[in-house]
Amino acid sequence: MARINQNFLKLPGGYLFPEIGRRVRAFSAENPPMPLIRLGIGDVTQPLAPVVVEAMRKAVEEMGRKETFRGYCEETCCAYDFLRFAIRDSYKALGVEVADDEIFVSDGAKSDCGNIGDIFGLDNVVAVCDPVYPVYVDTNAMAGRAGEYVDGKWTDLIYLPCTADNGFFPELPKGKVADLIYICSPNNPTGAAATKEQLKVWVDYANEHGSVILYDSAYEAFITEPGIPHSIFEVEGARECAIEFRSFSKTAGFTGTRCAYTIIPKDLKRDGASLNALWNRRQGTKFNGVPYVVQRGAEAVFTPEGQRQIKETIAYYLNNAKVIKQGLTDAGLTVYGGVNAPYIWARTPDGKDSWGFFDRLLHEACVVTTPGAGFGPSGEGYIRLTAFGDAQATREAVERIRKIL
Repeated sequence: MARINQNFLKLPGGYLFPEIGRRVRAFSAENPPMPLIRLGIGDVTQPLAPVVVEAMRKAVEEMGRKETFRGYCEETCCAYDFLRFAIRDSYKALGVEVADDEIFVSDGAKSDCGNIGDIFGLDNVVAVCDPVYPVYVDTNAMAGRAGEYVDGKWTDLIYLPCTADNGFFPELPKGKVADLIYICSPNNPTGAAATKEQLKVWVDYANEHGSVILYDSAYEAFITEPGIPHSIFEVEGARECAIEFRSFSKTAGFTGTRCAYTIIPKDLKRDGASLNALWNRRQGTKFNGVPYVVQRGAEAVFTPEGQRQIKETIAYYLNNAKVIKQGLTDAGLTVYGGVNAPYIWARTPDGKDSWGFFDRLLHEACVVTTPGAGFGPSGEGYIRLTAFGDAQATREAVERIRKIL
């Protein structure tokens, strides 16, 4: 008889965002009094930049001619040179040297953050910020690294509380040493962004203990304040201990187009093995690469015109974030984030639980948010709102919320 992976049966309920969708669909069936405004799931609403669309159009035409048609990508790391070289040069602008064969293009940072565990043993101790993007936790639970789910926590994970008291950035763990450390900056869901000094503490810890930092930098394009690093490789020593994940999804609106990249330095070795080589072997076995048309669109993001156009879109979303943050603050809520990230992290009023406040906003204001409890134990008592909506709808959503508070 075939046997299943029993770790899947340990997972509590469904993944966070499908559960939100289920509740929203149930409410919608009741004929809500106003049209729903969705500020919950972090999906973009603005179209692809014109320069990206034009690059993809030309690539489609190439695919329609025999002399320029392309099949499997046989270039390094399942990615075309033109895109890897463009990514490499973008790091140079930060003062960071990245070799083109340290760049792995994929169909999403979510995929890479979840799949990276394939190259690590199941006996590694995993540390996650709390609250945290659920993929980090759930994929390690599926693999068997998380232990048992008891009273809202996994027994084998190290939870690193990120609260208002510590500026939503984790302190080093006491006692058990973390082998794999997930850090997201700018952070999803809190919107906090780490300084170079804060990251250096973790880089030193990882190098001292032989740990590996899995650094999710999907929102780096939203950094507005000076002194905030856009890459962990701006920190001395990071090449020996860190893997960085980047995405075009929020940077350039590729949520429906799918393209991202992961940086694994060749300096990074554990157990005498190159993690770069292991990931290359994994990707070569399980992945055939992002479509040529999509990679051409991603390449266009790095052109001068592409940078100008996507910065306009990012400014649009950051203005939404400003509107949400100011409006909720004026309504009496305690609000964080929204400056270096497209997320606003708001404390629920009167000690109300996250799902309870989520339901209140849904039923009374017809506004969809995300309950903080879905991101981990320390997320209880908060909700997350995203700035990716339409500007007019965002302003209306804020006004609706203010009216019911």
